[in-house]
Amino acid sequence: MIMRVESLNFENAQGHRLSGRLDRPSEGAPRAVVLFAHCFTCSKNLSAIVHLSRALTDAQYAVFRFDFTGLGESQGDFAETGFVSHVDDVEAAAAFLARKGLAPRLLVGHSLGGAAVLYAASSVASCQAVAVIGAPFNPTHVARLLRPYRDTLQRDGAVEIVLGGRTVRVGRGFLEETSDDVVAERVRFLNRPLLVLHAPEDAVVSVENGERIFHAARHPKSFIALAGADHLLSDKRDARYVGGLLAAWAGRFILGA
Repeated sequence: MIMRVESLNFENAQGHRLSGRLDRPSEGAPRAVVLFAHCFTCSKNLSAIVHLSRALTDAQYAVFRFDFTGLGESQGDFAETGFVSHVDDVEAAAAFLARKGLAPRLLVGHSLGGAAVLYAASSVASCQAVAVIGAPFNPTHVARLLRPYRDTLQRDGAVEIVLGGRTVRVGRGFLEETSDDVVAERVRFLNRPLLVLHAPEDAVVSVENGERIFHAARHPKSFIALAGADHLLSDKRDARYVGGLLAAWAGRFILGA
């Protein structure tokens, strides 16, 4: 089935134009709108996200995927961002959709995007459920990855690192740390059904992170092990499988879906 794609740009709190895509079912009205937040330094056009979105549109959901500030086709300097700005961007995307009559009922985040939707959900009135894929329990996970560059970041404010074969300029904003207790409390009082999807073989964000998110949350909650998948869902079959799982699970918790 061919999905309909519409380019939609919106402004974040800093006035930067962020680039988004709305994927709609090929025919008929969508059951609900899904807001998708991508992984650290990725973009809305990551192959896995496209395949996952297609599975959701096949199930009659609409999916809005966007580029965080300074990434993909969005304006701004990524080196001036941090986890807090990621959360702000998710909230800005949700508010934009609501103004267009497309208020998102399901928030989905991949990797650091998962941590961002967990933090943003309480500020999105229309959100009825949350799902995270390969998400770190604590966004400080990125700060730990940057520890070898800490001195340079503190001195220069930014540093170029290589991630996934790409050179990315990262700023000191990602050095901010949050205690595990604060994160656990945020998850505990999410007050939305939660689906945690994590690959046991994830070599980037270990499966223990998904387990900690799950155990911190209150019911209703679900955990699905993505056996055989990698962190980026590089195999399109894994991405489409996740999309199908999201569609089936959301139908149990989203009113009208």
